[in-house]
Amino acid sequence: MENDDLKERIHALEVAQATQAAAATGAQATQAAATTGAQAAQVAAHAGVVATMVAGSVSLIVGMILGYLFTSKK
Repeated sequence: MENDDLKERIHALEVAQATQAAAATGAQATQAAATTGAQAAQVAAHAGVVATMVAGSVSLIVGMILGYLFTSKK
C-alpha cells in the first residue's frame, strides 16, 4: 500500500513539473509574440512617418519649381 502511495505522489509530482514547464514555455512564447508585434507596429509607424516626410518633401520641391516656372514667365 505504501508503495502505491509513493508511486501516486511521484506521478503527481511529474504531472506538476510538466504542467509548470508547459506554462513557462507558453508564457515565453506569448511574451515573444507580444514583443514581435510591438516591434512590427513600431516599424510600420516609422515607415509611415518616413513616407509622409518624403511625400511632403517631394511636394515642396515640385511646388517650388512650379511656382518659379509660373512667376518667371511674366
